[in-house]
Amino acid sequence: MSSSALLALVVSCLMWGTTGVVAAGMTPDVSTFAIGAFTMGVGGIVLAALTWPSVRRALSIPQARWWVLLGGIGVLVYPLAFYAGMRDAGVAVGNTVALGSGPLFAGVIEWLATKRRPTKNWFVAVIIAGAGLVFVGLARGGSSDVGLTGVLLALIAGMSYALYSVAGSRVIAAGASFQGSMGAVFGAGALPLLFVLLFTGGPLVSNLDNLTRGAYLALGPLVLAYLLFGFALTRASASLVTLVTLLEPVFATVLAVVVLGEALPGIGWVGIALLVSGVAVATVPRRSP
Repeated sequence: MSSSALLALVVSCLMWGTTGVVAAGMTPDVSTFAIGAFTMGVGGIVLAALTWPSVRRALSIPQARWWVLLGGIGVLVYPLAFYAGMRDAGVAVGNTVALGSGPLFAGVIEWLATKRRPTKNWFVAVIIAGAGLVFVGLARGGSSDVGLTGVLLALIAGMSYALYSVAGSRVIAAGASFQGSMGAVFGAGALPLLFVLLFTGGPLVSNLDNLTRGAYLALGPLVLAYLLFGFALTRASASLVTLVTLLEPVFATVLAVVVLGEALPGIGWVGIALLVSGVAVATVPRRSP
């Protein structure tokens, strides 16, 4: 992976890692569904509007349209399944299952789409990073009961994340720019999310502080972060890119400790070290013989 793609993903992960801290400052009457629908619904519309000329060119490519539709479905399903899964399975387990399964689903979907099997390094990196993610989840586990429905929803969220990631990659491969790819995929999924926001977003949009936080989530962790994510997709495969984004819980955990004052046991720091090591195994270029 090129250094520019890695830097773009690190910045994206840092912005995604701030979402928990920002959302924690909203009033208790704001539902997680409203946060997800606002972030990806409003943010997706803004992203599509900002990149509209590139989106039009992407939609004019026949091979890209099917992937835009599939990616849009992933964008629609992801926030609803992700937040519902965390509500039933607990934050730690929900995050671990959704984020940990994402790279696995991406590898399988990309394998089916391109007939290219992931490298041995990728498999090793997934195992190391997956172990690290489990340790971080255990360290931040709290006392939530684990529900089977929540685990299944978290798996659906992981598959949805993988689907829109691979879809964006395939739209780029069909000849679109990364701006057009991200704008088309997120714009397709954003429209139905606005209907979800219509029924759940009252407490969010009626409070200035909540609305300001929501605006940041839409413009930063979605619009800017996913433009950087799309740029990285032009430099590496979707399976590798989604693996690198496992750095997100590293930043989220560190910010929770520093900003929110949460405690992190030693096993959590071991998990962070494993996560970083897994990403390093996947991204450090192999020397030619």
